Amino acid sequence: MKYTEEMLASQACVDATRNERLYAELRRYTAQEKQELLRNYHPDYSHKDFSILMVGPNKGDKVPSELAAVLEGKSRLLSADFDLSHIEHDADVLIIGGGGAGAAAAIEARQHGASVLLATKLRLGDANTGMAEGGIQAADKENDSPAIHYLDALGGGHFKNVPELLKCLVMQGPAAIQWLGGLGVMFDKYDDGTMVTTHGGGTSRKRMHACGDYTGAEIMRVLRDEVRDEGVEVLEYSPAVELILDEEGKAAGAVLYDFDTQEYHGVRAKSVIIATGGAGRLHYQGFPTSNHYGSTADGLVLAYRAGVPLVYADAIQYHPTGAAYPPQIYGALVTEKVRSLGAMLVNKDGEAFLHPLETRDVVAASIIRECLARHKGVHALHGPALWLDTPMVDMIHGEGTMERRLPAMIHMYERFGIDIRKQPILVYPTLHYQNGGICIDERSATKIPGLYAAGEDVGGIHGTNRLMGNSLLDIIVFGRIAGREAAAYSRTASLGALTVAHVQRFEEEREAAHVKNGTPSPKLLPNYTHNRGTRG
Repeated sequence: MKYTEEMLASQACVDATRNERLYAELRRYTAQEKQELLRNYHPDYSHKDFSILMVGPNKGDKVPSELAAVLEGKSRLLSADFDLSHIEHDADVLIIGGGGAGAAAAIEARQHGASVLLATKLRLGDANTGMAEGGIQAADKENDSPAIHYLDALGGGHFKNVPELLKCLVMQGPAAIQWLGGLGVMFDKYDDGTMVTTHGGGTSRKRMHACGDYTGAEIMRVLRDEVRDEGVEVLEYSPAVELILDEEGKAAGAVLYDFDTQEYHGVRAKSVIIATGGAGRLHYQGFPTSNHYGSTADGLVLAYRAGVPLVYADAIQYHPTGAAYPPQIYGALVTEKVRSLGAMLVNKDGEAFLHPLETRDVVAASIIRECLARHKGVHALHGPALWLDTPMVDMIHGEGTMERRLPAMIHMYERFGIDIRKQPILVYPTLHYQNGGICIDERSATKIPGLYAAGEDVGGIHGTNRLMGNSLLDIIVFGRIAGREAAAYSRTASLGALTVAHVQRFEEEREAAHVKNGTPSPKLLPNYTHNRGTRG
């Protein structure tokens, strides 16, 4: 892939300053500097591109306009050829979503004696979990503790984390690593069998466990196999479009849409777990995304229309280092692990402008400021970008380090003739994670009896900013909790008459509020038939 003359000239500046920067001491921002930076440059603090919700349990709250469109959109069921006599499946536990959280929940529910049906929009494992690269946090080393992990995540989340949820996350972290290892996840280890751990942005201890730079893919490989081995019934290409409740308001199943037959059919279940993942394919504020194709906030829509409130739905994580060039991988994730191994972020003049391991929101805002306010970016087709100086990794840790620790990243760029061991790469923030979402308690339970949620469609665990590695941890911790709790609930649950009356009630609320939005909701898949505006 050929660089422009501007890119080549700028890359020469990066190469020329590399040796000097190897020994540079980069200071961290003060708390006041961070707040000012975020307020002025982070997309969450924008005065545009947000809407005030007019209906639903979060009426009056600010959310991204793209999210408001689906939360307040028109239910697909209103124009569907479906009635509640069309029930094709029965189960103790219905799991909606086939990523890491859904798979962990399915395994746990089966092991606690429940019959489980897992319905997923695409294939089992087609999820953000499999695309996660850098690692999974857990405080299982002698110099660490769950208490220290708690404080790191609390600070990273701007002290807005729900305390009970964060406590569950960190206290069950070591057990989650042990559980994954027992299932067969091949974590990186030293010759003596000790786990290799590294820092992430905002961590005070090295607690990032990894499998090269394909940690999520390795975890998903093992979970997918275990789901099959447990005999879980899986319906692929069958997204949920609406929850089914019973006459007493308890969760009682869901309406699924079959992509192959284009028909709707119902699942009756004594409990339901929502684990549909994130929202990156809504492309908030025109940003690219690192998310998989099905990430369209479906779980948030299903829960919201049934009356479950959301928490911090306006808090989004823009990963600071998305690929900005070449265009074929625009928005793809460049793992934070590259920076944890020493690669610096550098502007067009070869200057390092911040400590590489600030928290993600601070790094993203700093990159945006460097490009848009200080005009220190490089034009990279879709907009401005900065350099991530990847050759520093082997210079710091020795030749071969990148091959051992970042093999997938090397391969991703090699396809385009770029050797990241010798050449820096161009990056810009990419839409990465839905920090806010469905409100749950420490049992993964929502306000609706029998309805649980886990994974990226949950809010509160990470506050308003997530630290690297805590998402892979939360899908395991809360996925397993949800599976256990749903299985236990199902043992004594009894269902009344099935109903989807909440759909009509929500439609009446839309009409009373004069919501003109006719967008079919949930969105299910992104629409790329029209050109999308670019950021920058």
